[in-house]
Amino acid sequence: MTWSSITLETDCVHAEALSDALLEAGALSVSIEDAHAGTEKETPRFDEPGFFGVRDEEGITGWACSRVVALFEPEKDFVSLIARCAAQAGIGGTPVFIEEKIEEQDWVRLTQSQFGPIRISERLWIVPSWHEAPVPDAIVLHLDPGLAFGTGSHPTTRLCLEWLERRVHAGDSVLDYGCGSGILAIAAAKFGASLLLGVDIDPRAVDTARRNAARNEVAVRFDESSVKIDGQFDIVIANILSSPLKALAPAICAHVRPDGRLALSGILEEQADELISLYAQNGASLAVTGASEGWVCLSGIKAAP
Repeated sequence: MTWSSITLETDCVHAEALSDALLEAGALSVSIEDAHAGTEKETPRFDEPGFFGVRDEEGITGWACSRVVALFEPEKDFVSLIARCAAQAGIGGTPVFIEEKIEEQDWVRLTQSQFGPIRISERLWIVPSWHEAPVPDAIVLHLDPGLAFGTGSHPTTRLCLEWLERRVHAGDSVLDYGCGSGILAIAAAKFGASLLLGVDIDPRAVDTARRNAARNEVAVRFDESSVKIDGQFDIVIANILSSPLKALAPAICAHVRPDGRLALSGILEEQADELISLYAQNGASLAVTGASEGWVCLSGIKAAP
């Protein structure tokens, strides 16, 4: 059977209401995404420092430019349907939309086929649960795609993993600030770090990270970022986005011990100089130490007082 995927854009104020209207009109599923995801205009996740989306009187947040994607059975009058749903959501006129045909597939098998083992280096691999490790003596991170960001396929995650492999020594303490799936802290544990903490603003990410740590049989503590972080660490790594990295600069630097190492990613090449200057004001001397597909990793040392 063939399905119809309908994609249209609106703002944060109307996205939820439009999603509800589309479901009432027979949509099998509806998702709301950042229309600028993957670009320099990408918005930090809900309630992150640096968030510049819209918040209404009830505290609802979202992306200022939202992409709404709805899946329908085919052969509908989508012009009339979208017009009705837009009116119901309080949107004037009929939004421009794109219709795409999607063939029936074995979605579980398709998803698994799209996520095979990922080679990060000579000795480090990321392996989903439905695959065997391709190299028996490799360091293996067992990780399935999930709700939390960080499966090793994005350039920024790879840059951070490569940096950790070079810099982590046995017994190091490591803080993963904005841990997502927990992949970086788990990798640091596999490289020999002994005191590890990961924090994230999203409780779902924290839950995912804890499950991933258990699956990989490593001792990493994961907390929501509202929990106070005690002490300083030999290594602090933060793979988020430039806006929250700016807002969090004092807090992140405060958790790096004197002469400790700091690595930042989620940064586009053109954003690097601004981040380097800002972190220098907070005692960390950073430079570009890795680059891939327009993204960079900044790393360096926090000066002793």
